[in-house]
Amino acid sequence: MLELRQVETWYGNIQALKGISIKVRPGEIITLIGANGAGKSTTLMSISGLVPPRRGEILFEGQPIHTRTPDAIVALGICQVPEGRHIFPQLTVAENLDMGAFLRRDRSGIKNDLDYVFDLFPILADRRHQPGGTLSGGEQQMLAISRALMARPKLLLLDEPSLGLAPMMVRLIFQIIRKINLENETTIFLVEQNAHMALQVAHRGYVLENGRILMEGTSEKLLHNEAVRQAYLGL
Repeated sequence: MLELRQVETWYGNIQALKGISIKVRPGEIITLIGANGAGKSTTLMSISGLVPPRRGEILFEGQPIHTRTPDAIVALGICQVPEGRHIFPQLTVAENLDMGAFLRRDRSGIKNDLDYVFDLFPILADRRHQPGGTLSGGEQQMLAISRALMARPKLLLLDEPSLGLAPMMVRLIFQIIRKINLENETTIFLVEQNAHMALQVAHRGYVLENGRILMEGTSEKLLHNEAVRQAYLGL
């Protein structure tokens, strides 16, 4: 479904990604783990067109997308939930969700998806008329994920969904990630510092270090890799 081929991304004179190659198959969850500053968020922003790569290729369903604009990439079926959530704080929950469906014209489909996200996160239904900025951090993360789902993505990019959340909320968010993948067959690319939780829900993983892919493999293989356990799992 998605393939990064020797992608190099720069911020001015600073090279953030140094020739990374990643493959994502339809219907799977893959995770990209690594320390702060490794280039994890830059990888997602390169896919989304927010920070286009200087060299290499990014293909989605066989089409090159690394030269497309972010809105064109969303229209193809790729949607990102950014680090820090970035909801619209002055808009209500319902208005935030409407923004997620901005490019769609299928009213009945939008209604069905709205019912679906309210079923996933009942608290959002209760707070649909409340400004997004008044929600708790966990509720804002629910809203950010739901807003992305309203675009009906084929590929969902999640950037640090557990950041700043209480342990109970982290467990809930990861349960929902697995549920979205299973029920909708939505392919998920998960970037996460909580490597243990990420590898528990993902099918495969990549380890990124200083802008380079250090290793890859099934989640089970990475969970039992001694170097990964010491560096990222605290074991």
